[in-house]
Amino acid sequence: MSNNGSAPQWFVDALATPVETGKVEAAGATIAYRAWGESGLPGIVLVHGGMAHSGWWDHIGPQLAAGRRVVALDLSGHGDSDHREHYTLEAWSAEVVAAARAGGISGPPVLIGHSMGGIVSFAASHLHGDELAGVVIIDSPIRDMTPEELEMRAKAVANAGPPKVYAAAEDAVARFRLVPPQDDAEPYVLEHIACGSLKQVDGGWSWKFDNLRMGREGRRSLEAMSPGCAVAYFRCERGIIDDALYGRMVDNLGPDALLIDLPASGHHPMIDQPLAVVAAARTLLAAWGR
Repeated sequence: MSNNGSAPQWFVDALATPVETGKVEAAGATIAYRAWGESGLPGIVLVHGGMAHSGWWDHIGPQLAAGRRVVALDLSGHGDSDHREHYTLEAWSAEVVAAARAGGISGPPVLIGHSMGGIVSFAASHLHGDELAGVVIIDSPIRDMTPEELEMRAKAVANAGPPKVYAAAEDAVARFRLVPPQDDAEPYVLEHIACGSLKQVDGGWSWKFDNLRMGREGRRSLEAMSPGCAVAYFRCERGIIDDALYGRMVDNLGPDALLIDLPASGHHPMIDQPLAVVAAARTLLAAWGR
């Protein structure tokens, strides 16, 4: 279904990199994950945003796997993981830690979380800080709702019936949209993640994420959380974090947090500036490794 004929060679090579898949039980749910690189090495866990899935990292993970193990999970309610009656930061944080262990990472991992995944990673740094080597947060408001979460809550209210079913996968892919919208997304990346967002159901195709009950609980608990490990923040130049919010968040991250700007990037930098994300992550991981 996906045609990467117009994609650059680095993208084609990344998708051709061998990937392992697995599942692990965490907080009462079965969690799916994928992994690149040699098992048994120190590594990182990639945590997607709301309404997304682990495949958002398919072109990023392989480029971070030299000398380390890279794991990307589907949070519950997303991708190929179980749905829940309720979603909490505590459960999602437990899923991240469980995926790191089951996925073959040796020692404390570094978490890299985007948007809602950044909030999950921040919560994990508080709840499981002694089990982590560090946390990287990408364009996430941390203590506020992300655009994806607001959209999911709106969908949960509006969609009282069954999820929409498309007769053909191509029809669904054509309707795929980023939240918030991003006009400069690389089309070959967008098509890949759109195709990975679908599952076959009776009568056609539907989205994998849980749009009936999605939306995390325990938002207030974030107010009392502080990071228990090293923290870095990637701010997207054209993302969702304005100067006032950024100033408040920097205080929450602590005096030793590393602050990194991603130029010319929107809220989803792995889609419009993927190589900048790779370069920034490699540089940070090398610095922390020393």
